Amino acid sequence: MKSRLLVVSVALLALVSGLLFEAVAVHSAGATPAVTTYTGTLEGAAYKIEVPANWNGTLVLYSHGYVTPGSPNPATDVGDPVTGGWLLANGYALAGSSYSSTGWAVEQALHDQIALLDFFDQTIGQPSRTIAWGHSLGGIITAGLVQLNPGRFDAALPMCGVVAGGVGTWNTGLDGEFAFRTLLAPTSELQLVNIAKPAVNLALAEQILSAAQATPQGRARLALAAALGDLPGWFNPATPEPADDDFATQEQNQFLWDQQVDFAFVFALRAELEGRAGGNPSWNTGVNYHRQFERSVDRGEVAALYAQAGLDLNQDLNTLNDAPRISADPAAVSYLSQFIVFDGSLNIPVLTMHTTGDGLVITQQERAYADTVRAAGNNGLLREVFVHRAGHCAFTPAETVTAFQTLIQRLGSGAWGNAPLPGLMNAAAAALGPAFNVAPPAFLHYESAPFPRPFDASDAA
Repeated sequence: MKSRLLVVSVALLALVSGLLFEAVAVHSAGATPAVTTYTGTLEGAAYKIEVPANWNGTLVLYSHGYVTPGSPNPATDVGDPVTGGWLLANGYALAGSSYSSTGWAVEQALHDQIALLDFFDQTIGQPSRTIAWGHSLGGIITAGLVQLNPGRFDAALPMCGVVAGGVGTWNTGLDGEFAFRTLLAPTSELQLVNIAKPAVNLALAEQILSAAQATPQGRARLALAAALGDLPGWFNPATPEPADDDFATQEQNQFLWDQQVDFAFVFALRAELEGRAGGNPSWNTGVNYHRQFERSVDRGEVAALYAQAGLDLNQDLNTLNDAPRISADPAAVSYLSQFIVFDGSLNIPVLTMHTTGDGLVITQQERAYADTVRAAGNNGLLREVFVHRAGHCAFTPAETVTAFQTLIQRLGSGAWGNAPLPGLMNAAAAALGPAFNVAPPAFLHYESAPFPRPFDASDAA
């Protein structure tokens, strides 16, 4: 499973990363300032700090994404080397912790990143500004850091982040799991929660998945399971987004998300989360699957595939509603709420960024976070940008640098003004040149749909 996730990550980001070595060579040919690098270990967490000779006083603290248990876990202080080179050349210091454990290590990361900031203050000097940023699981960590430590940061850039919070994210995953087993393998030994043998459980899920994909009826039911989690019908960043009515291709892409990415998390890596939480933190008691489906962005696809397969969609939704439900362990919910769900409290500018075709962390996560910030009366501090591309965290260095510059401009001016406007951001990204634009810049106007299973700090109270 470990090697599979690494291969999947490489495959999804091939479009973005394929030319990075060439881009690094181009960048290195320029006048790059001398950089002092610090490495070591703090309380069991490796760290890396880079400080350029022309340091401008701003520290950029990077939070990395999910690392599969058993995989190497080196410290990293930036998401890609091209962006890192640009930041150092422009006087920004970089820092990042490996965290003291792998897996859903939000608890450890929230501690280890602050410990690294303290170490930076004592060893290098106190920054004039500190900006938090990170990818994927690092996005929820970034948002958590600024919520829990409002005096330590001046701005934040969570990218492709799990910003709906842990409870809602894993609940949404459970809905898809539940529909998958209930409709396709109700008598199987497939475990949805309290997973005892993750590798065996994942292998069984994939066997059921492959068999279902081979028939029109199976594909329709896979589409329904995907719709309950709003899974996008776009998988490969090197291909155009399927047409709105190309339901066969959309379902095939959802199958690929399940097969190559998502099933590893919901049918295997969930066990790691349950271990650290002390039980199952997810539930579907009280969920009306008719209502869940009616809110799905994929309902047109599902209706069409059910009609083609000669199945009764209403009957299958009734089957889901009538099936025995899963209850959560309250202590596990409390743990996952603590590490972490969001209360909307912001006192600094935050810019989030997401690809529109992300099937691991869906764009609706941004809506959940924005709704919480808006309810707290802080929506003036939050802006969202979207990139029209498939893949999880599949941003080009040009798009990443442009988003960062947008945040810096907000810090400098004290107001967002017209930012962020997709047209201006695409022009700014293109101006960085071919070394940074390994794909055409693709910022666009986009509004994400509501998150399927929202859960924030007011629900946890």
